[in-house]
Amino acid sequence: MQTRNKFLDDMSQLMTNAMGVAQGAKTEAETAMKGFIDRWMADRDFVTREEFDAVRAMAQKAREENEALAARIAALEAGTKPRKA
Repeated sequence: MQTRNKFLDDMSQLMTNAMGVAQGAKTEAETAMKGFIDRWMADRDFVTREEFDAVRAMAQKAREENEALAARIAALEAGTKPRKA
């Protein structure tokens, strides 16, 4: 028959509890760091990816319209009929 060693049982329980505390501290530290980074980024007026993509699309469209208008102006100045884009 095997007897239980109280010291080893207590140490095992202590280590189990310590691991639980460490895991809780890790989760709390991650949450605090994420909150800090979110606040820091919000204070820097960074744009979101969606805002960046929307402005980039608007700039591309404006660039294409400018090229089409430049071609029309060049054709009008040359005295020919401009091509439709």
